[in-house]
Amino acid sequence: MSEFALIRRYFAHLGAERADVALGVGDDCALLNIPAGQTLAVSLDTLVSGVHFFPDVAPEALGYKSLAVGLSDLAAMGADPAWATLALTLPAADETWLRAFAAGFGQLASAHGLQLIGGDTTRGPLSVSIQVHGLIPTGTAIRRSEARPGDAILVSGTLGDAGLALRHRLAAAPVASELQRRLDYPEPRVALGQRLRGIASAMIDLSDGLAADLGHLLAASGVGAELELAHLPLSPSVAAQVAATGDWSLPLASGDDYELCFCVPAPSLGNIASLAAELNVNLTQIGWIRAESGLTCRLPNGERLPTLPGGYDHFRTD
Repeated sequence: MSEFALIRRYFAHLGAERADVALGVGDDCALLNIPAGQTLAVSLDTLVSGVHFFPDVAPEALGYKSLAVGLSDLAAMGADPAWATLALTLPAADETWLRAFAAGFGQLASAHGLQLIGGDTTRGPLSVSIQVHGLIPTGTAIRRSEARPGDAILVSGTLGDAGLALRHRLAAAPVASELQRRLDYPEPRVALGQRLRGIASAMIDLSDGLAADLGHLLAASGVGAELELAHLPLSPSVAAQVAATGDWSLPLASGDDYELCFCVPAPSLGNIASLAAELNVNLTQIGWIRAESGLTCRLPNGERLPTLPGGYDHFRTD
């Protein structure tokens, strides 16, 4: 199958059909109509075989997750998903693999009203690069840089499930189905991000671990924070692992959670319970923003966690 036949068969009409796409897949460029009063949000992620996913990952799961990580970035800004471009490098044009990959991608794209508008296909070691584009009403984007002392810090969902699945997989141990799903099919919190416009003062998605990603938010805002580890939302599996080992690096640093960590001024905290119920998502307050720089984590006994675990870093050598 030729490159262009591959594109026509599997990617030319993938995702939702949007009226603001004047020209999509099939020309030198896509042509897009940005609605008046909207700001364009753009994010790009690359997933590489053997680095971001196991070489034997199910192609449907890879198609889904490769888009989910970008949608999570849009969610962290409060954006409405609109378009995506895809650069796919393949060892070979395996039609069974392509069909499943496109199905996983298309399922998530359609669910969020996103249309694939172009990209590139090449031959080589397996990797996936996806650029997502979203729209935000002008002036309402939620940035990392606006947290203020006294703001509450909250997270969605539970922390550490994907990290525990990865630990089990690397140790050749059985992986519970619910943990494997959290690793392979993370749920981008798009609706939550949209609803937090006008409520959250700052926000970031959790891809590299709570401690590292919150640290980026604190640095951008010029503030510090104190977390209560006893308040971290943990699934039974992760809670049991922490209780057995006393190792908090699993929920603090394992990454791949793709939950939202956000700050809310105290007067707006009353909106959180109703928002959680409306969206059927767990929202948990885990700490407070303070003026003094740095991140302090308090153990359940009130003592300070002596060393903060680092998050994932592609170029860390220690």
